[in-house]
This record gives sequence, C-alpha cells and structure tokens, in this order.
Amino acid sequence: MSLSLPVSEFLLAASSLPVIDVRSPAEFEKGHLPGAHNIPLFSNEERVLVGTKYKHAGKDPAVLLGLEIVGPKMAGFVKEARALAVDGKVLVNCWRGGMRSASFAWLLNTAGLEARTLHKGYKAYRRKVLQTFDKPYKLIILGGETGSGKTDILKQIAALGEQVIDLEQLAHHKGSSFGALGQKPQPGVEAFENVFSAVLDDQDLSRRIWVEDESKSIGRVFIPDGFWERMKLAPVIRVEVPKTERVKRLVREYGTFTVEELEAAVTRIQKRLGGLVYKQCIEALHSGDLAFVADLTLGYYDKAYNFNKEKVIAGKIGMELDDPAQAAASVVEYVDKNAEVIGTQK
Repeated sequence: MSLSLPVSEFLLAASSLPVIDVRSPAEFEKGHLPGAHNIPLFSNEERVLVGTKYKHAGKDPAVLLGLEIVGPKMAGFVKEARALAVDGKVLVNCWRGGMRSASFAWLLNTAGLEARTLHKGYKAYRRKVLQTFDKPYKLIILGGETGSGKTDILKQIAALGEQVIDLEQLAHHKGSSFGALGQKPQPGVEAFENVFSAVLDDQDLSRRIWVEDESKSIGRVFIPDGFWERMKLAPVIRVEVPKTERVKRLVREYGTFTVEELEAAVTRIQKRLGGLVYKQCIEALHSGDLAFVADLTLGYYDKAYNFNKEKVIAGKIGMELDDPAQAAASVVEYVDKNAEVIGTQK
C-alpha cells in the first residue's frame, strides 16, 4: 500500500479521516485544507533557522538542525496525532509532500498509527482548487438593491430544493461598509478559495446554481477570476422591494449594534456620502433615528448598485412587502417558466 495519495484520493479519504498539516503556523494560517489540524514540525522562527542553514550550509547541515529541533517534540506529536486519529488512521500534508510530511508520517507509523501523505503536498491541492473555478457552472444571479433580503431569499430558494451558494457566508462579510458587523473574522484570500472550492465540489454541474449578485471583492477577499467571469455572463433575476421595506429590514439587521460600530461603518463611506449627508447620518445615529440613517445610506448604495451594471437583467420580480419565502417562490417559478429564454434548466 502506497503511503502517498494523489489529491483526489486524499480528499476522498479526508471526508472521514482527520488531516494533519505539519507546516508552520504562518503557512497554515495563510491557507489550508478545510478542517485540517495544524501540528507544526517547526515554529515560524524555527522554519526560518532551518531555511537559512540550508541556504548557507547545504542540505545535510539543515537536516541535522531540523532533527535537533524536532527530536524533543516527537512524543508530543504522537500524542496529538493519536488524539485526533479515527480508528488509528490520519492523513498528513506539508507544502510539497516532501520531507516534512514523510518524516511525520514515518514517526506516526512507527508509533502504531496509520498515516498517509498528500502526494506533492498542499501545492498540488492548491492547483486543484484553482482549477475548480473554471468549470462550466450553470449560474443564476439573484439581484436586488441593498436591503432586499437577498440572503434570506437564497435560503428559501435552497429550501425549495435548488442548489445555492452563499458567497457572503463563506467570506464572513456582507459586502458593504457595514458588512463585517456581527461576522467572524474574514478568512484570507487563499483560505476563502479553499472553502469555496470545497463547496463547489459538492454541486451537481448538470443543475443550475444560485448565487447572490456581488462585486468581485467581498470585504477583503475576492471571487476567483474563472468563477467571476461566469457570474458576469449569467442571467440576473432581480427582486425589487420598496425602499420603505428595505429601510425596515436594515434597521432590524443593524439596530442591535452600538452607535460606535455604526458610526465607524458610516465614516468608512464618508467621502462617497458627501459632507452634508455624512453629517446628517452621524447626527441621526446619535439621536437614535436609525431609519433615517438607513434611508440616507441607501441613497448612496442604490445609486452605486444601479450604476454601470455589466450584467444583463433577465427578469424582474416586484414585491410589495419584504417576504423572502414569497419572493423565492416567485423567482423560481419565473425562471422555470422562462428557462428556455433565460438559457438555464433546472
């Protein structure tokens, strides 16, 4: 039995077995396989020392230094891995599938566990991730101005049995200046791509996939180029909700945050709002008139959303009330009836 698995087999095994990433904490934080556990052979500082030794003295002295560093940690590595193992089995990866993962797997196998490595390492996995975004997905974009409840509508569309990807949930950000409020810290670009790729792998390419109308950037992360190009060509079904209803939604969603948090969000778009509107927003915030703040900021966001849109609107669904369940039913019904014209089948 080979101890090294190609990417496809490694990921299949990872659906039931724990993955141990032995790279340094800094490498792991930048990006890793979703759900992986970091048991670093070297700390960030130790990795630099070994790399410097390799550069100036060559491979053998660097390996010797590595062994001196790792030696006292070996028992701890085995204990950590054993605690994670499922039926005594684990998977191991490093950057290139070289000495770090091979030596770690050797240690675990020697200690009675069954450890298998990722052939060509995390680097090979990243090539697979980036290829994922170039597949021929059948996308439908759910559009609508800020406060239309697009995220809740997507949830209802998913409840109707449709394939849905919530990009904002993956990015931990709702896209606007207020988008980070109440969210977990955003992943890095690489980590976002890894999780996004895993979600795409679960989709049926023969069926349509619904996503929300987004900018290429969602906070600090970016929709990968291949997927973004497909989004730009996909039909957009736009939900139109009265501004009064959208204001109510924004007050509900953001009214629980502190004045300081909301003021910081408004300040980030100060130049775009203009001096007078910004001043009015701050005064309204401190007087507790959140509806007026929402109304003023929507003036900016609506204008930005509707200006120079590249995507072609394939249909509009008018709603009198903010009703995500009804909107979802209407949107799906419209797409089903006009599938041939829109160019997408269920």
